[in-house]
Amino acid sequence: MSYDIFVCRFENGETVPLNMSAAHEVLDPFVVARDPATDFLLVSTADGEEAGVYFNSPTGITFNRFEGHGIMDLLAVLLRRLDAVLVVPGGPTILQRDEDREHLFPALRDEGSVLIARTGAEIDQAIKAS
Repeated sequence: MSYDIFVCRFENGETVPLNMSAAHEVLDPFVVARDPATDFLLVSTADGEEAGVYFNSPTGITFNRFEGHGIMDLLAVLLRRLDAVLVVPGGPTILQRDEDREHLFPALRDEGSVLIARTGAEIDQAIKAS
């Protein structure tokens, strides 16, 4: 898929910094290329599925040009490890736990579709259904 999706963490309706060290621990075993100047990683699964990953700021990681179930599984692990949510522009906000709903921006919580998806397959299904 060639659109961007965003890994974010919220507390009390505000974005908060992600644990970027933990993010690198999850993603580094899958890195096949990196550009430190732009905080870009190209990750690839054993099956050759790839995604571009941008460390935008302390509060966000963007996945771009992602494909395949292996990438979705990797994304599920990353969300759990960072206690984060996935924001799909024009689509759902994907949570790992229902109790995270109260921490979202009010607009995401009240106006958008909020779904629970814990596995890569559930995340993939939620994105495709939007």
